[in-house]
Amino acid sequence: MTVLITDRLTLTPVQAADYPDLCALFGDIDFTRPIFGRTVGPEEVWFRALRDIGHWEAMGHGNWAARLKDGGDLVGTFGVLHYRREMTPAFDAPELGWGVAPRFQGQGLAFEGLSAALAWCDETLNAPRTVCMISPDNAPSHALAARGGYLPYAETTYKDAPVVLLERIAH
Repeated sequence: MTVLITDRLTLTPVQAADYPDLCALFGDIDFTRPIFGRTVGPEEVWFRALRDIGHWEAMGHGNWAARLKDGGDLVGTFGVLHYRREMTPAFDAPELGWGVAPRFQGQGLAFEGLSAALAWCDETLNAPRTVCMISPDNAPSHALAARGGYLPYAETTYKDAPVVLLERIAH
C-alpha cells in the first residue's frame, strides 16, 4: 500500500487502527457541516473505514489518513476514489476527496496533502484527468480545489443536495 510523505505529513492508507481518531474527526460538526450537514456517528464511521480499507484492496488506492509527522495527530483524509456515485453527469475519472480537521485549517496542510495526492495521480495512476465535487457554499474547499488546478465543469445534485463538479487535467 502506498504511503506518501510531505514536509509535515505522513499519509497512510486508512486502516482499522485509525477508527478512534476518525470518530473524533467525523464527530466534529465544524468538520462535517460542509460535507454532510450533520455529524457522523461511530457506526457510520466504522462502515466508512471498512469501505476505505476495501477500496485499497480492490483498487490499489483510496483514502489516506494524513497525520502530522511531529506527534502523529490526525490532520484529516485525502483520497483517490472510485465510488460509482449515482448522479448526472456521472464521474468518468478518478475522484479526489479531502477533509481537514478545523484545528489544522489555515496552515497550508490541506494544500500539502492534496498536492501529494495529485502528484501520486500524475506519476503513478497516470490518469489524464481527475474530478471532485464540492458543495456550492464550501468556499474553503473551492479555494483549495482552484489552488490545486481544478476548474468547474458542471452543477448537479448528489443525494438531493446541490454540488459543483470540478476537473483537473494532469500535469
